[in-house]
Amino acid sequence: MREFTVPPIAAAPQAGGLADAVFEHAQEDPHRASFARKDEDGRWHDVTTTAFRDEVLALAKGLIAHGVRFGDRVALMSRTRYEWTLFDFALWSLGAQSVPVYPTSSAEQVLWMLHDAEVSAVLVEHEDHAMTVASVIDRLPRLHRLWQLDAGAVEELTEAGTRIDDEVVHRHRRAVTPDSVATVVYTSGTTGPPKGCLITHANLMFEGDTMARRWEPIFRSKPGDEPSTLLFLPLAHVFGRMVEVAALRNRVKVGHQPSLSANALMPDLVTFRPTFILAVPYIFEKLFHGARRKAEAEGRLAAFDKAVEIAVRYAEAVEERAFDNGPGPSAGLRLQHQVFDKLVYKKLRDAMGGRIRYAMSGGSAMERRLGLFFGGSGVDIFEGYGLTETSAATTGNPPDRIRYGSVGQPVPGTTVHIAEDGEVWVHGPNVFAGYLGDPQATAATVRDGWLATGDIGSLDEDGYLTITGRKKEILVTSSGKSVSPAGLEERVRAHPLVAQCIVVGNDRPYIAALVTLDQEAVEHWLTMQGRPQLKPVELVRDPDLEMEVRRAVVAANTAVSQAESIRTFRILAHRFTEERGLLTPSLKLKRKAIESAYAVEVDALYG
Repeated sequence: MREFTVPPIAAAPQAGGLADAVFEHAQEDPHRASFARKDEDGRWHDVTTTAFRDEVLALAKGLIAHGVRFGDRVALMSRTRYEWTLFDFALWSLGAQSVPVYPTSSAEQVLWMLHDAEVSAVLVEHEDHAMTVASVIDRLPRLHRLWQLDAGAVEELTEAGTRIDDEVVHRHRRAVTPDSVATVVYTSGTTGPPKGCLITHANLMFEGDTMARRWEPIFRSKPGDEPSTLLFLPLAHVFGRMVEVAALRNRVKVGHQPSLSANALMPDLVTFRPTFILAVPYIFEKLFHGARRKAEAEGRLAAFDKAVEIAVRYAEAVEERAFDNGPGPSAGLRLQHQVFDKLVYKKLRDAMGGRIRYAMSGGSAMERRLGLFFGGSGVDIFEGYGLTETSAATTGNPPDRIRYGSVGQPVPGTTVHIAEDGEVWVHGPNVFAGYLGDPQATAATVRDGWLATGDIGSLDEDGYLTITGRKKEILVTSSGKSVSPAGLEERVRAHPLVAQCIVVGNDRPYIAALVTLDQEAVEHWLTMQGRPQLKPVELVRDPDLEMEVRRAVVAANTAVSQAESIRTFRILAHRFTEERGLLTPSLKLKRKAIESAYAVEVDALYG
């Protein structure tokens, strides 16, 4: 199939902007909990729609008092926290545009984005961020204001706005139209300097409302069990912003968690008890491998692995029934599933708060077996696909027919087309308004409303999309063989000891790989073998560990031809990190930077 369209289910917005919902909800349902905030003792306290509206209004008045006006751009540099959402909606109340900046950005990256977007003010989280901005402020002549959250920015602005009349904010808000730019979100910069994507109010309203209607089981919990989500995705990423907007517009209570580390995230999942989460595959991988290591440490590994097998088989049977390819789980399989639900699956759900039944995953590919395991464990994961340029999701697995291993069908109201060279093209109301100040790049990417994504993929007979790689990442060996690295890398990473894998081989005689290790998993592996812990430089030479990684490589090679297979690999002592300039803030590999940093190691693979 070359093209597939799903009819719209949400009306395109005809008037107004994103902030209108804040004021409408406070009037319609003033006592409903819109957010929850955690205090210093770890207890969550509800924020009603009325309280949030009042905070948004007060902050918007303070921004006006400090000179922010309709159309101005204000940068937000912070981790995911309540105040980010508060600033977003205050800025949108004024028709101003937020410019998200990753909190881990370097001074040069900050300079590029703030200068390119011509921001007039910037909000930072703490002193380190303030110092980063200060180090380049002499090259930012348009920047006039800097506020710091941990130095009382909200209180300062609220106090400054007390002399501004409420109606001034409302006049600004009424001037916002759906085609007004809401935010300028910069791409991850994997293939060049980041480009500022102009995302409109209509883009985010369409995206949020369509997601809520198509995935209604997620956004509409059973009576007496209010829908809620813990937002831990970076709000500097368009996926996180879509979650923020969709949740507020569709009356889902939101809590914020600033860290993606398991040690910080898991306790908050238990205390906040969300009904669903939206995450990247990395989170689900960590949950699975953590549960497996715990079972092994307690001497229950055989039972856990059996439970995994039953969960996968159960989910496969449900999948087959959904597509009229089978009767569903047999009586014997259902019985085994019930037994393991009490012994294993419920404990996994309890570790996520006990109320989670659904999740959405995006940002990168999820291994099919992992999705099947969670589905069989009682947590349906709807894998999707999108870009900054599509205001987050452009496809997703529907709740009634999950095809594991695919990224689902087009979001209702959009069309996916596969070009002659296999590139995925997208058309719909979620496609962005263009790149800031770069009409040439916009024209090269969007033609007659069609966005050329740069991704390679295929559509099956039911319109489900599978992504196989990036056009610019296709490797061509010296013999002329084209190889997409993404699938190989994903399969190698499925091994619990492997953290990252990058496949190389452009203009080389064969395909090879660089592999990094999951330190926590390796420490557990050594402990279970009764061996002393090893230093990173010792690990890369350990024959037993090399054999484990070789198994991962051999397993990955079974899915490709011999010409596409990984012939050799090298284990590295240290992981690729954002701090070293080897990952984007959304954890994507910077291939050119990695190959440059490890040029000696790559050359040795072909020596």
